[in-house]
Amino acid sequence: MKLRYSATSPYVRKVVISLKETGLESQVELVVTNAWAPDTDLPQDNPLGKVPALVTGEGDFYDSPVIAEYVDSLHDGAKLFPAAGPARWTALRRQALADGILDAALLWRVETMMRPQALVWSDWVARQKGVVLRGLDQLEREAASFGDLFTIGEIAIVCALGYLDFRFAEETAWRQTRPALAAWYAAISARPSVAATVPLG
Repeated sequence: MKLRYSATSPYVRKVVISLKETGLESQVELVVTNAWAPDTDLPQDNPLGKVPALVTGEGDFYDSPVIAEYVDSLHDGAKLFPAAGPARWTALRRQALADGILDAALLWRVETMMRPQALVWSDWVARQKGVVLRGLDQLEREAASFGDLFTIGEIAIVCALGYLDFRFAEETAWRQTRPALAAWYAAISARPSVAATVPLG
């Protein structure tokens, strides 16, 4: 299998953590890919032109939730995606919340870092920042219930918080008013799969 990969993508990080947690990392070749390059061949593996994309003998898979669940289907250990019932819906909902925070953060970054300054839409930036902050407030309300869980929901949360630290640490200052979330993140950051995948600029 081959994973089209960018070291700074939080969605790629979600997949790589999943590979580490399931013991499948050695079975996947990482192919460094610049999705923004004009001459990229990425659309051959993902028509959306995004990373991650997983190339397998069973076909191509894209979008991190699909890839992570596919990876989770390939091993017999503890599942990152609970099979059924409330635990499954909680994990999927937390993944959706964390991915929504990431989606907004990436829109925020593109608007402020890639668009010419004279064309930046400040109301759009404020809207995306509001999404991020509301999502963080919801995570703070739930943080006490995370416990020792490390499903796809908590993996996605780790990736969202790590990306905010990487790109928007000062703008969000999320730890200042979210002590339960900050304490959980500090503890989970020592987990080997998390510590090994911290994005570096």
